[in-house]
Amino acid sequence: MKFKHLLKYTTLTLAALLTLGLALNTVFAAGPAKYNEAGELLLPQNYREWVMVGTQVTPNEMNEGNAPFAEIRTVYLDPGSYAHWKKTGEFRDGAMTVKELISVGERKGPGSGNGYFMGDYIGLEASVKDSKRFANEPGNWAFYIFYVPDMQMVTAAKNLPTEECAACHKSNAKDDLVFTQFYPVLRAAKATGISGIQPPKK
Repeated sequence: MKFKHLLKYTTLTLAALLTLGLALNTVFAAGPAKYNEAGELLLPQNYREWVMVGTQVTPNEMNEGNAPFAEIRTVYLDPGSYAHWKKTGEFRDGAMTVKELISVGERKGPGSGNGYFMGDYIGLEASVKDSKRFANEPGNWAFYIFYVPDMQMVTAAKNLPTEECAACHKSNAKDDLVFTQFYPVLRAAKATGISGIQPPKK
């Protein structure tokens, strides 16, 4: 009886460990991107705890009064993909970015001088690199919108048609459809194994 009980316990334990191992492997292998049953990307709730890789400002007054995107853009990269970037200088399969869009607000600052100050949130977007799910897309990237002013905020989004987003990235982005030329955080860390400002090359 003791042998049968031990065998049953061992079998159940191995099965539990195997299930846990498969679950953990799925979590780590897939990266931060999670999807619902409809295949929509779920917005990660804690993306502001990711690595902030860059911010750009494109005001109307520097674009003949009509900037294609009159906004301040702040981009976050998931920590696992940042660690992979530091090691290899490449974006891993499963990499995910989240982009917050903020209006250009006040131009006058009390004490700090004139400039471009953040206004209101006007958008929330994301991109995911997945060679299996997006095997036929350029660079295996897909693009998503969770919020813009003319739509209701959603927590799950369908990927946009590639031609709406990827064309500019294909023509102008420096690394794997990502505008790393505008992200000094990524430029400094690329394949160095460390974070932070690096001494200038002589």
